[in-house]
Amino acid sequence: MLAALDEARLAASKDEVPIGAVVTRHGEIVARAHNETVARRNPTYHAEFLAIERALEALETDRLTECTLYVTIEPCAQCAGAIVLAKVGTLVFGAYDAKAGMCGSLGDLVRHPRLNHRVDVRGGIETEACAELVRAFFLAKRALD
Repeated sequence: MLAALDEARLAASKDEVPIGAVVTRHGEIVARAHNETVARRNPTYHAEFLAIERALEALETDRLTECTLYVTIEPCAQCAGAIVLAKVGTLVFGAYDAKAGMCGSLGDLVRHPRLNHRVDVRGGIETEACAELVRAFFLAKRALD
């Protein structure tokens, strides 16, 4: 999670919403990413989505069943769908997202009983550090308005 937090800080330094993600396999980092929605002018380029894409490329596979995805904020519907489609084995996230989180808060796409893959989920890891990055980012944004 600490590496994901580093990615989130990097995102903030680039004026992106500070969310970071890291994919590991057998304890080794195989991919890392942060939000790139502003830089790439594409609202789908979330940290989780990019980390999954990079991990699939790095491992030359189409599934991440032996991998763990660490992300600083509970994934949204788009990213939860990508997690299921990539068959990520374990998801570990920091802060819960009551407005858009689809891994237990607003809904639970990654463990839906009718889907063909369910993810092992652990939320609330380094919650305060993860949430504080987002809070501080948006406070600063509002101060500029």
